[in-house]
Amino acid sequence: MLKKIFPAMAIAIAVVFLCFEASDLIRAADSTATALSGQIGSKEEGLMEGVLVSAKKAGSTVTVTVVSDAQGRYSFPRTRLEPGQYSVRVRAVGYELDNPGAVEITDQKATQLDLKLHPTQDLSLQLSNGEWIASMPGTKEQRNMFMSCVGCHTLERVAKSRYNANEWPLILQRMAGYAPGSTPLRPQRRVGRSETEASPERLKTQAEYLSTVNLSSVSKWQYALKTLPRPKGKATRVIITEYDLPRFDAEPHDVVVDSDGMIWYSDFGQQYLGKLDPKTAKVVEFSYPELKPGFPTGSLDLERDQDGNFWLGMMLQAGIAKFDKKTQKFQTFSLPKELNNDVAQIAMVMPRSQHLDGKVWTNNVGLRGLHRFDLQSGQIESLNPYRNIPKDLPDGDRPHSVYGIAADSQNNLYFMDFSNRNIGRADAKTGEVTFYSVPTPGSAPRRGHMDSQDRLWFTEYLGNKVAMFDTRTQKFVEWVMPTPWTGPYDVIWDKNGDLWTAGMTTDRVVRLNTKTAEPIEYLLPRTTNVRRVDVDNSTSPPTFWIGNNHGAAIIKVEPLE
Repeated sequence: MLKKIFPAMAIAIAVVFLCFEASDLIRAADSTATALSGQIGSKEEGLMEGVLVSAKKAGSTVTVTVVSDAQGRYSFPRTRLEPGQYSVRVRAVGYELDNPGAVEITDQKATQLDLKLHPTQDLSLQLSNGEWIASMPGTKEQRNMFMSCVGCHTLERVAKSRYNANEWPLILQRMAGYAPGSTPLRPQRRVGRSETEASPERLKTQAEYLSTVNLSSVSKWQYALKTLPRPKGKATRVIITEYDLPRFDAEPHDVVVDSDGMIWYSDFGQQYLGKLDPKTAKVVEFSYPELKPGFPTGSLDLERDQDGNFWLGMMLQAGIAKFDKKTQKFQTFSLPKELNNDVAQIAMVMPRSQHLDGKVWTNNVGLRGLHRFDLQSGQIESLNPYRNIPKDLPDGDRPHSVYGIAADSQNNLYFMDFSNRNIGRADAKTGEVTFYSVPTPGSAPRRGHMDSQDRLWFTEYLGNKVAMFDTRTQKFVEWVMPTPWTGPYDVIWDKNGDLWTAGMTTDRVVRLNTKTAEPIEYLLPRTTNVRRVDVDNSTSPPTFWIGNNHGAAIIKVEPLE
């Protein structure tokens, strides 16, 4: 449920510095298990549940976050905070933190710090993208456009803009010329014509709507700002750790856990493959060459083959890269000239079953097609899956695309029709394409993974669901997200059968029990743009890993039950 609050402020992210002796709020308490604890409250609510408390040691790249319980208590385990001086921040929508100063953690006694909150003065600074969408008036179809905007920037920028209906078309056209992986920190222009250019009629319609939700004609929004409730119960039983990356403009898109417990990530904007050691917080980055100098850089998909080597989809560089973990060297493969035009875009690569026939699948977003690289011969096969669309295909007259891809145990490829509602199958031997329509119209299947039983688990980005397609029985099962406008981007299952997902809008990680359909939503400490997700099943409960694609950080979510 959303609650309405009229303008006030932002992610209560007050950062504080104070020495141990200086604050009468800090007092020593004997404890061997706890490093820092206390209670959180406000005059308005008394003791407060679901407030995120984050602590970061001076000079460190690691931030640890816990959540207050029903009695307003928070507690950091001693194993998570080593001795030193820490800054503290909180996240509690509608509130800011009174300045308690910095806190000194010792290895001898637990430190207690009670935190006081007060109402924020500007709520608009605190809203997540999902809260902005929920607040703005308009139909679902009108607001769906914002689900594209969040790929590059927050919706606060849109809401606070002052462009009128006559000015918006130029802005929209300019934005269409930016490449995927662009952010305000590091924009990249496309080369040549953009395949996403809209018609004048569509631009006019979008412009008229956008001018009704921003500040082009008013000084204050004429709609209430709605916020999501704070976490409760099981959702407060979690520890979240953020690892800052060395480059401030790093864009960790896909995050993958390897068998050694190392965390690997692709960079959506630059030519890097990164590795994080979560025990030491040390980050190593490996650079790889550009295939098309002058074209936008960065990679999207990060996948492993049967030997544990990593493969990257190189986006508008129009190729794929293989990283050999033993030699730490890259091998790249480019599209041939006849396919390598300005819009050629290989976002996804699928080496999962290439050991069977030596062939690696890729998509091509710009050409709405598929390619298959024969690693031995160097030949590349191309497939246009929408050349002969079945006449009885639901919504067959709407646009189609090829986004996420996943290979089954026989290297048949399943692909997600992100612009529509279909799962496609390309036969590994014949190239024949078969379509299966997702039950939810306009669902926009996005990313997914194949399990050992050849079941495809995938997200419905605009349908606000996660789903499973059993490729053997050809049946679908869907689960609805607990919060509107979650926009799940990717989904993964853990050893207990729970599904994990997140997106670019709500700053929440969703954990779903597939047997009971019970969801748990873990709020993240700050604005977080989530893409590929993964789990570490070596821990109990399993640990969830994601990248903050717009925040240059890797995030670990550890449920305590």
